[in-house]
This record gives sequence, C-alpha cells and structure tokens, in this order.
Amino acid sequence: MAKKKSKPDFSKPRDSQVEMDNTQQEEEPDFVADIVPTDDTAPEDKEYEGLPLVVIAGRPNVGKSTLFNRFLHKRVAITNDQPGVTRDPVEATAILNDKPVHLVDTGGYKLTRDIGTMEAELDDYVVERSLDMIDKADVVILLLEAGVITGEDEEFILKMRPYWNKLIAAVNKTEGGKNEAEAWNYAKYGFDELIFISAEHGDRISDLTNLVTSRCDFSNVKVVSEERPIKIAILGKPNTGKSTLSNRLTHSENSIVCDYAGTTRDVVEGVFTYAGRNFKVLDTAGIRRKARVTDDVEYYSVNRAIKTLDECDVVFLMIDAVEGLAEQDKKICSLAYEKGRAIIFVLNKWDLKEEQNQKAVKAAREWMNIMFAHMDFAPILPLSALNGEGIKDLLNTTIDLYGQLTKKIGTSSLNNALQDWLDRYPPPASKTSHFKIRYMTQASTNPVSFIIFATRPEVVPETYITYLKNRIREDLGYDQIPVQLEMKGSRQKWEERNRDL
Repeated sequence: MAKKKSKPDFSKPRDSQVEMDNTQQEEEPDFVADIVPTDDTAPEDKEYEGLPLVVIAGRPNVGKSTLFNRFLHKRVAITNDQPGVTRDPVEATAILNDKPVHLVDTGGYKLTRDIGTMEAELDDYVVERSLDMIDKADVVILLLEAGVITGEDEEFILKMRPYWNKLIAAVNKTEGGKNEAEAWNYAKYGFDELIFISAEHGDRISDLTNLVTSRCDFSNVKVVSEERPIKIAILGKPNTGKSTLSNRLTHSENSIVCDYAGTTRDVVEGVFTYAGRNFKVLDTAGIRRKARVTDDVEYYSVNRAIKTLDECDVVFLMIDAVEGLAEQDKKICSLAYEKGRAIIFVLNKWDLKEEQNQKAVKAAREWMNIMFAHMDFAPILPLSALNGEGIKDLLNTTIDLYGQLTKKIGTSSLNNALQDWLDRYPPPASKTSHFKIRYMTQASTNPVSFIIFATRPEVVPETYITYLKNRIREDLGYDQIPVQLEMKGSRQKWEERNRDL
C-alpha cells in the first residue's frame, strides 16, 4: 500500500522564516526494486551523448510526474492533485533495464483556458513546449487515465496521430485490476501498444520499461565523461531572473521565462560545458516568505528549491540590482552558509541601473557587505542574464570556488600552519580557562570543515576560534567560501598520536 502524502497545514500561524517544517516534508513512495539503477556511478554524474529521448505526455493530472519519479526511483517532479502543476519540462537521465535514456516529464495538455489572461498565455506556452518535446522524442509514453475519456484526451490523441509509430499508450490508475473495463475503452483509438499500469503502486512498471527499451536505439550511446559536474543551484526571490540565467547558461529554453510570478515550480536541470569543465545547473522556484506561501504546490516548490542545497556545490543567489536586497535574501544566504556551500551574490538586471560604472559596483559591494557582514568573503558580481554580460566572469569565479571547496590540505602542513598561528597569537590564558591546543585535521571537503583538538575545548573563547577560522581561510586558500571549524577534546599531542598509529 502506498504511503499517504502529508500536506502542509496552512491554518497555523507562520513566521517570516524561509525554512519549512521537517514534519511537513513529502514522504518518499515505496518504489519497486526492478527500476533501481544498478550502476555504481550515479547516472547524473556521467555525461552521455546519443541518449534516446523518452517523453511522458498527456493531459493534466493523469500521473505523468508520478511515473517520471517512478522511473528515477526518487522524487524529482512535484506531484499534486491540482491540475497543471508541471510547467517546465523536467528532464533527467534514467536507467531503464541497465540502459540510460534521457527522460522528460512534460506539462499537461489543457483544452479549456481563460482566453486573454496571463494564465492562459502560460498554458499555451506549456502546450507548445510539450508538443515540441514530443516532436523530438524517440519514444512517447502517452499516459491516459482509467475512467471517463475526456475531451482533452480525445484532442490530444488526435494531435498524436503524426507520432503514432513512436507512441506507447499506458492507461494509469489500474492498480490491482481496478478500472480495467473502462481502460479497454481506449482500444478503439487503434493504439499499437496499450498497457495498463499504476505509476503510484508500481503495477506493470517493469513491463512498461521493457516496452520502452525495446523501442529505443542504444547503438549511438557513449559515455563522454565520468567526471563529476560542478553543480550550481540558482536561488532567490521570484522574478529575479533565475530562469533567464539558466537558459543563458545551457543555451536552451528549458525553463519557461515570463513576467508571471511563480512560473517555475519544479527544479529544472540543465547541463553545459565551459573551459573544459562540465556543469549542471538547477533552476529553482522563487522563494517567498513562508507567511505568503498559501498554496501547497508552492509549498512543495519552495521545499524542492531549498533541498537543492543538499546536492549543489555553488549557489548563485540572484538579487535584483534595481530593487535591491530584501530580508528574504538574507535568510536564503543563511541556509546556504549553514550547509557550507560556496555562494556568489549575483546582482542581476545590472543593465537596467542608471549607473553601471565601477563606482556603482563598489557602492553595491559596500552595501552588500553591510547587509551580509559575516559573508564579506563571498564574491559579488554584476550581471545581465538577459544580455549575457558578466557570464564569463561568473563562470570563472565558479570554477575558482569549486577548487577551494575540493581542496585537501595534508595533516602535516595543517599542523605546521597551526603552530605558526599559535606562535603569532598565543591562546589567552587564565587560572579558570587554561587550555592547550594540540593539533588539527581536515574533516571534509565540500563542505570544507576542520577539527582542532584541545585539552579543554569548552573553554576556548569564541574570539580565538574566530581567529583560527580566519587564519584557515586566509592562509590556506579558502578565502571565498564558508569554513566550518569544530573544537574537540584531546590530551595527546599530534606527534604522539602519529607514533601510536
């Protein structure tokens, strides 16, 4: 039995923080084992060429995103009972029968629209993008719903006639044989393949997988690179240009761009190469104050945006250069800082400012440093995502930050540096707070963290810990990223510990 998805309770009072309650997170479905990737290396960490394009299409609310997540064995696309949740095509590399495919979840085909409204224009664009993906696809999974055949179903089936030779019709929501009598009504349309499935419960997903892979040509698939890409998360308030920047970087139109606030809902992924390095960019939904989030689809969108901090390396915090900073920017920055992610403050729409000279850049930096006092090490870059100005500087800085995130210092070099810092500024001593600092090790990279061992770590003054953290950042080459430092107890010197080992 599938787990019930928990929904947020918006009737309770909210504060202005951006964090969402952990108790209201979406629960993961019990996906079947037959679609678990068997490759030891995650497919998203490989760069392929020649992948077959498999597109999931259909009208709204038939379960396309649920099927997409089923194939990936994890939640990527947002699922909700509200029609039209998916807007941007959501793309990922999926492993089906141990073979990689490029899988796309498209927006639903809507028949009825409020003509002349911004929402209708957005719906038209979603349909246009969906049909464009279908035209490019090698295999199209037309997802239908067991039950009454709607006008949208019939119109969409009619539009699929030119693609009949690459179509697989799958009737969803037939778990345990439910609604199969109604599902057979789709046979009158003359589909070459008609299969009854349950995306939520996993019924006959392995049969659908076999059908898909039997239609795919894998002869041209090649692994171009197994190098882990640099992962960028683009975060910020709505309408700061996140999707425009994502499209600019990937030389695509993966993300829908319009003036309608809240256009992006899912995390839209894209890949690109610059200066011989592979990148993956994660375009996220705009993050508003929690008190203003009154729709559960937006709730899940914001959660997905925040979760990108768990998988990215570098955060582009998008700030509207004309409107300036907001309290929400500080909260987003704080979340990224706590995760140890490298952060670049991107002053987008710089081309719209009246003054665009170096004096204006300097003034913006000074103001940012006042607002983000503890983040004075983070780069601040002016940018025009629309015109492409500043992109090269942005990417070069990203590569530099990634180099700092992944830099590993040998223990011997660390302790030579530590001794120099102790000689330069000896620890404060008193009868009540006497302690000795023994040695230091690097606990991790990306995020970068260090451990310093002392005889009485609990009495080491915070000011001295700050001094040591500053020395690590400035003397060891971590001057543009957050550094985490933990004090632990030890009465053994490094040399003695080394001999024991």
